Amino acid sequence: MPGRVFPIVTSEIYHVYNRGSEKKDIFLQPRDFSRFQQTFFYYQFASPKPRFSNFTKSKISNFKSLSDEKWVEIICFCLMPNHFHFMLKQLKDGGIAKFISQLSNSYTKHFNTKYKRIGALLQGVFKSVRIETDEQLIHTSRYIHLNPIVSGITRKLENYLWSSYMEYITCTPVLSSPAIVLDLFPRLHSYKKFVEDQIDYGKKLEIIKHQLIEEL
Repeated sequence: MPGRVFPIVTSEIYHVYNRGSEKKDIFLQPRDFSRFQQTFFYYQFASPKPRFSNFTKSKISNFKSLSDEKWVEIICFCLMPNHFHFMLKQLKDGGIAKFISQLSNSYTKHFNTKYKRIGALLQGVFKSVRIETDEQLIHTSRYIHLNPIVSGITRKLENYLWSSYMEYITCTPVLSSPAIVLDLFPRLHSYKKFVEDQIDYGKKLEIIKHQLIEEL
């Protein structure tokens, strides 16, 4: 498959991401973010489960377990206007590919219908990076959660609704499974400090990145 050298291995963890075709926004209003959250929550589960049309009429909290089996475990996530990040543990062979395919197809169909457009919404095949150490695990989760603030979308991470960060710092998992990361920290507050101590550095890196791009 183009862009992916190694197969995705079951029981391993991956940073998975993709962006809008031609870098265009894939979320145009809050309801789009919310719909995407509903969609990825639903498609992490293997069948059988209720019809998606019935599921979207209720709150996610009413469907904490849609089936006994999952394709993937969603460790953390962040949705940005023109791209998304997940950290996923593959639970079944082919699970990540199945999950991303169903999520992308369902959301693209919804988006195209809503905004009266046709064609691909996302940019080709999703990218994935295998997480090989605990250090890489915690640093990748921090990178994912810092996205909204280093990009200037929000001034406080706690105010950003479209990531798993609040589930982490309040230990109230709904869409994600924070324990896999939080168990590596002595206290709940330690993770918050670990993330937020890096905000200024992350902002500086973002400025440098944009300056380099403009010079090319």
